[in-house]
Formats: sequence, C-alpha cells, structure tokens
Amino acid sequence: MDETEFWELVDTTREAAEGDPEEHADLLVERLSGLDPESVVDFARHFEARYNRAYRWDLWGAAWVLLDGASDDAFDFFRCWLIGQGREVFEGAVHDPDSLADLLPDFDEDLDGDGEELGYAADEAFEQLTGVVAPDLGVPAPGPEPEGTPLDFEDEAVLAERYPKLWDRFRS
Repeated sequence: MDETEFWELVDTTREAAEGDPEEHADLLVERLSGLDPESVVDFARHFEARYNRAYRWDLWGAAWVLLDGASDDAFDFFRCWLIGQGREVFEGAVHDPDSLADLLPDFDEDLDGDGEELGYAADEAFEQLTGVVAPDLGVPAPGPEPEGTPLDFEDEAVLAERYPKLWDRFRS
C-alpha cells in the first residue's frame, strides 16, 4: 500500500462516516479487513509514521486551544483524529498548526478531536484476518519529548499570540 492508497482509505471511510470518529474507525476496520494482512500492516506503518510525525509541541498547543486543554492521552487521541481528517488537513496542520482555523470547516469539541479508535483500526483488522496480534511495525518511535520548543499551555496570552487564528475562532 502506498501513501496515496493510505490517504484514499482514510478519506473514503471518513466521508462515509460523515465525520463521526467512532463510525470512521468501524468503517476503516471493515475496509481493512477486506485486504490482505500485509496491506493492513502497510496501512499501520503509514498511520504510525504520521502519528509519530505529529508528536510536536506546536501541534499540542493547537490541540490545547481547540479542546480547551489536552492531557497526554488527549493529545495522543487528537493526533489519531488529525490523521483521520485526511492528507490536506494533516499536512497543513504539521506545516502550520494555526492553519487548522482555516482547514476545519466545523469543529465540535464534544465530537471532534478524539480519534482514539482510529489508532486501533489496523490492529483490529489484522487480528480479525489472522487471529494473531499485529507484528512490530519497525517504525522508529519518537523521542521522549515532542519535537520543537515547549509552550506554556496554561498561559492564555502565549497561546493567543502563537495561534492567533485558532484563538480568535475557538476561544475569543
């Protein structure tokens, strides 16, 4: 599975789920279960590489603004959700987290931002196909700390300055 196929699966299942993250995960498991095990592992590698790539302080700050706070776990689930939003949103957010203000037409704090189940979709599909746990993906893990410069998430002035568009749209 190449990167284009990966994003196509993410996009088509998200569209079919009408943006509901849990339904998106269920549809993704269903679609992945129709593939061969190696393709499911390829999908998992693509997902994990992007998940690790999004382990950045500036994205955590954006998640903090969008979610009105984001613990370690909430940021993990946010990164899964961010991948689930598709290539354009993901790449835009990695390049400039404040651009999420423009890239997200709608954002419901109660529904959006938590894609925990998306993070398990490939594992579930692999297990359904083979009856065993997915193998190690061989994707290098990120460092112990996110990439970039830490931010003081408790300082609203810092967040408003760093994320002016997100702050204006979601916190003003």
